[in-house]
Amino acid sequence: MDYAFLVPVLLIAVVLFTLLLLVRSARIVNQYEKGIVMRMGKYHNLVSSGLTIIMPLTDSIIRVDMREQVISVPPQKLITKDNVTVEVDAVVYYKVVDPLKSQFEVQDFGYACTTLAQTNLRNLIGDRTLDETLVARDMINTNLRHVLDEATNGWGVKVTRVEVQKIDPPRDITEAMSRQMKAERDKRAAVLEAEGFKQSQILQAEGVKQSEILKAEGDAQARVTRANAEAEAIRLVSTAAETFFKDRAQVMRRLEVLNNTLAQNTKYIVPSNSGLVNVLGLDGAIGAAAGAAASGAMAPLKPPSAKG
Repeated sequence: MDYAFLVPVLLIAVVLFTLLLLVRSARIVNQYEKGIVMRMGKYHNLVSSGLTIIMPLTDSIIRVDMREQVISVPPQKLITKDNVTVEVDAVVYYKVVDPLKSQFEVQDFGYACTTLAQTNLRNLIGDRTLDETLVARDMINTNLRHVLDEATNGWGVKVTRVEVQKIDPPRDITEAMSRQMKAERDKRAAVLEAEGFKQSQILQAEGVKQSEILKAEGDAQARVTRANAEAEAIRLVSTAAETFFKDRAQVMRRLEVLNNTLAQNTKYIVPSNSGLVNVLGLDGAIGAAAGAAASGAMAPLKPPSAKG
């Protein structure tokens, strides 16, 4: 039997088997992953990202995603403290901090975390009334994250954030709450409108008051100014009269007395040095008469002519 043709076949088979072993021994771990090398079903070592060579027949590798991940907690109907049924769902954000514990301490972290979140949501919602539940969303998130973080700490996973997405009460409760909110808004609007009208009336009254006060002050100031002007005018007239018309007023009074006296055709002897002469303008006539009298006294007396 000629076995010469079997040698190339065997060589080709050995080369192919070697290449297959090399391919199975080379593993690539991504940047965001950690690799757990298992040898004969037992943990061997932990490898980082990059190319890793393992034993082709005895070793296997488990890749663990180290990025932050999210789990959606499906909606469930819960009963509040005041016996109102609400539908609640949530999301849980977590990150693997220990790849070994995340693989060896819990079988299915997603299912375990979802079940734990639903149970604790039931407890947290059951301890509050509907109104408290609606306004305590942040408190519920904080308490739920604290509980999940403590529970998952032994699983090599850290819960970074928990968010309750919706809290939906029944439709009739929602409609009643909408009517209540509408009535409350209408009440606040009416109060604000009344307050605005009140403030408007107060401001208008204050404006009228200030206007009247300013007008009265203006009138009083005008009266004072006019009174001062009239007083000043009277003072100036009095001063002028005192200065320029006092002597003439005395003369006028004397003329009136003289007129009344002469109206009775009575003869009076007025001294030449009397002020009445000056008033009547007779001082010139008296002077002429006095001069004539003096001339007559000094001229010589002519004897009377004899008629023949």
